[in-house]
Amino acid sequence: MIELQDIKKGFGDKEILKGVSAVMESGKVNLIIGSSGSGKTVMMKCMVGLIEVDAGIIKYDGQNFSGMDNQQRKEIRQKIGMLFQGSALFDSMTVEQNVMFPLDMFGTGSYRDKKKRVAECLERVNLKDAAKKFPAEISGGMKKRVGIARAIVLNPKYLFCDEPNSGLDPQTSLLIDQLIKELTLEYNITTVINTHDMNTVMESGDHIVYMYQGQKQWEGTNKDIVFSNDQLLNDFIFASEFLREAKEMRQTELYSSGKWKEETKREAPGNGGEQKK
Repeated sequence: MIELQDIKKGFGDKEILKGVSAVMESGKVNLIIGSSGSGKTVMMKCMVGLIEVDAGIIKYDGQNFSGMDNQQRKEIRQKIGMLFQGSALFDSMTVEQNVMFPLDMFGTGSYRDKKKRVAECLERVNLKDAAKKFPAEISGGMKKRVGIARAIVLNPKYLFCDEPNSGLDPQTSLLIDQLIKELTLEYNITTVINTHDMNTVMESGDHIVYMYQGQKQWEGTNKDIVFSNDQLLNDFIFASEFLREAKEMRQTELYSSGKWKEETKREAPGNGGEQKK
């Protein structure tokens, strides 16, 4: 797991993260959500060491990542997979070559072994027949799947995804969400996703951290959201009348099935929603 302990970060006179503590759990899809300027992107960049925290500690499976030197961090980073918002594929390389890139940079073994591993990953994301194509010859959804294959080719323990559904149609977005969730469970990965996509929140949110003005406002699961009394969270998630009606329908469904008791007790004291009802 990844643990954040009272992390703070500012740029000049502007304080971005104001003492955030949270745990990103292994084997789960952990979401960071919030409006623009809430601090979620800075928070993710701090977690992977692209930005240094001003105060606080970030731990990877109990190891103090914040206190490590570059060589020690390199060992952790080799266990990290990244899925970028724009896929970030090399246009001059084929799909197969793009996925092999991390193996050439950090992997060991023969070319034959590397090629076998690439084929396994492409088959896992349903792109076995696209290996020899170039990025310009495939769709946006396929590019995302190539990005996922590249992110998992080194068998990462941690997977970071920045807006994985950006620019995709709703149906393709659902397929990407499902694929990321399956891989998280299959390989027991600690997956962290920065997203604005409410389908991702409601379908894949095993663990959700809602950021508001640089602080953790609320923490829970996608089921907890349905019964949350946090007004800021509700205004963000259920912004439209359609979504508010969908929430009411879901509450009615859970009440009638008797599951509401199980769901409401999840929002334990200490969550932002419990403190700021």
